Amino acid sequence: MKKALIIGAGPAGLTAAYELLDRSGDYEVTVFEESDKFGGIARTVEYKGNRMDMGGHRFFTKVPEVNAWWDKMMPRQGAPAADDIALGRNVTLNPGGPDPEQQDRVMLRRNRVSRIFFDRKFYDYPISLKAQTFRNMGFANTMKVGFSYLAAMVHKRPENSLEDFYINRFGRKLYSMFFEYYTENLWGRHPSEIDPSWGAQRVKGVSIFAVLKNAIEKQLGRKNRKVETSLIEEFSYPKLGPGELWDVTADRVREKGGTILTNARVTGIRRGADGAIVGVTYETPGGTKQMDGDVVISSMPIRDLVAGMNDVPAEPARIAAGLPYRDYMTVGVLIDHLNLKNETPMKTVGNIVPDNWVYVQDRTVKMGRFQIYNNWSPYLVKDLEHTIWMGLEYFCNEGDTLWSMTDDEFAELGISEMIKLNLIDSRKNVLDYHVERVKKAYPAYFDTYEEMDTLREWLNTIPNLFCVGRNGQHRYNNIDHSMCTSFEAVKDILSGTADRSNVWNVNTEQEYHEEEKTGDGNTAEVD
Repeated sequence: MKKALIIGAGPAGLTAAYELLDRSGDYEVTVFEESDKFGGIARTVEYKGNRMDMGGHRFFTKVPEVNAWWDKMMPRQGAPAADDIALGRNVTLNPGGPDPEQQDRVMLRRNRVSRIFFDRKFYDYPISLKAQTFRNMGFANTMKVGFSYLAAMVHKRPENSLEDFYINRFGRKLYSMFFEYYTENLWGRHPSEIDPSWGAQRVKGVSIFAVLKNAIEKQLGRKNRKVETSLIEEFSYPKLGPGELWDVTADRVREKGGTILTNARVTGIRRGADGAIVGVTYETPGGTKQMDGDVVISSMPIRDLVAGMNDVPAEPARIAAGLPYRDYMTVGVLIDHLNLKNETPMKTVGNIVPDNWVYVQDRTVKMGRFQIYNNWSPYLVKDLEHTIWMGLEYFCNEGDTLWSMTDDEFAELGISEMIKLNLIDSRKNVLDYHVERVKKAYPAYFDTYEEMDTLREWLNTIPNLFCVGRNGQHRYNNIDHSMCTSFEAVKDILSGTADRSNVWNVNTEQEYHEEEKTGDGNTAEVD
């Protein structure tokens, strides 16, 4: 029997492990995970009965294979959830599906509400063309936005940077209001220094024109089958957070005979004389160990993958070492009251604002986004009726000022910014808090990234290596993209093909999100 070594127990790694075991009996599968949690950045953190979604993950895809996979692991709800019942709220149900009040292994259906918080006002994301938007902006800004957009339509900029990409689609005024500062805060670089391909992957098809077209078709009662990801209105979500899906998947991998080693950090990739990988070296609490293998599926950061290999030529070694990443910190803050008023028609428990997450566009704070976990799932909050459980998100680099703060110092920064933004009145509103850090959360599109094609060509010369997932391909993939890279890798392994283009081409074509591949892809989203 052949041995498959899979690095990482996030969405890509666990999907690959399950698929290989499910589709073939010829492989002994071992997964190496450096932590003791499953899901990578898509994990769920539990703290005193409250659960945190690390990054916020909406489950939506137009790939039927992914929809079917999710339904197999966690069927969609067949009865109302706790907040649906409390509010008398109608929700999309799956006949015969599990009751979330009785079972944990269930996908909920949730309303998608993501807005921008700018100048202490809410704006829809993407920007919608409605009276409230214009009132918030004021007459002068509205006129500036309109003329700026018209100018961008007449004079298209060559798209050499992310700044060019945004201005071409939204105009300079809207770009400066809603994209420039947030993007710089996210990446630590001005948009003029970032490759435009990041925008092409994250906001495919979204522009002022797309927003206008979508609004008109809704008014006319037409169902647009080409729905951009940023415009969907409903998504699926695991009852206990995204990590629950990967806990379930890990159990299924083990049931099928796979081995998952936790607290096992891969530090070396051993190559033989012919260049193929012969095994890996990994660190455990019990010391350094080695394991031989016939094929390696890697979702670890490419920079670390190449650094751990022997006999790497100078050029690919240089490119890999220069690949940048952005790290992430979040503080979960439990409060007794939120000042933001719910001025929407959407019902919520306690009448809090209905947002899943909110983009903070305020140059006076460092906060990038905040999540309201109550609105993701009522089961993420221990006392849904009397408390609000929020996640304040900050982007940083490992070792910088933010990262080096103690948990208490970082939490106090977040709380002080909540007060500055008038989310809460004072420190007295805070009941508890918990801090989490995530390394290499976001592969970045600058520095040596522009040479990724050269590095990819070299990686493809290693005959038994398959790079999958967000960090495994240094590409800002959603969960469904990461899963698809693993689907393709397993197909290649089982067919014996030497061509990896199908694996690398996931999430590169412009129409990936905008058009269904086959069938009716009307279920769920991921961010």
